[in-house]
Amino acid sequence: MNAAPADQIRLLDVQDLDVRLQQLAHRRKSLPEHAEIESLTKDHTQLRDLLVAAQTEESDTAREQTKAEQDVDQVRQRAARDQQRLDSGAVTSPKDLENLQREITSLAKRQGDLEDVVLEVMERRESAQERVAELTERVTSVQSKIDDATARRDAAFEQIDGEVATVTKEREVIAGSIPADLLKLYDKLRGQQGGVGAAKLYARSCQGCRQELAITELAEIRRAAPDTVIRCENCRRILVRTSESGI
Repeated sequence: MNAAPADQIRLLDVQDLDVRLQQLAHRRKSLPEHAEIESLTKDHTQLRDLLVAAQTEESDTAREQTKAEQDVDQVRQRAARDQQRLDSGAVTSPKDLENLQREITSLAKRQGDLEDVVLEVMERRESAQERVAELTERVTSVQSKIDDATARRDAAFEQIDGEVATVTKEREVIAGSIPADLLKLYDKLRGQQGGVGAAKLYARSCQGCRQELAITELAEIRRAAPDTVIRCENCRRILVRTSESGI
């Protein structure tokens, strides 16, 4: 393949821009905010699960407290009715009076036991409410950190994407001035060789594979016409001659 030396030099410019695009893509993918957001999101999910469990517990104890208080009210009302009957004098039979007094005493004990249950449930509910408040605060805090990291990531994206757009436009302009067959070969080699399809011959070494060329290969390159497209014998990349080639 033949191509004007100037076109081959421009191919190095395209290569430099492609390397820059690779670097930008790697930078975009490797932003520290990615790992930060992932870690924070995991924490947020765990905290949300704990919060839901705490909210469920608080809701359950609220219903339990309501039921316990209703039980106390029922016993209290029954005791009040019995006391009213006792105080009214309507019960005159000694045996009935004794039974009524025994029932009032039993209800008083029952009421005391149920009130203890209410207190115990209230303590558990208060503990659950405190846990809900604590976890809510932690969830809010982590969400704030996620929002901050996301904002920083998006700002970095905007800066990187802007530079990508600029470099891509510059590449389009330069690539548009390179013969299509040469550019096609370069793109093919770039896909095969880790993103580097053309390299400079510098001080008798290929800057693509970093190998010094053999004496016989250098001799062939010296004899080649300036417009001959040279390939590195080691890595097969397009080898571009410059004033710094050392030949």
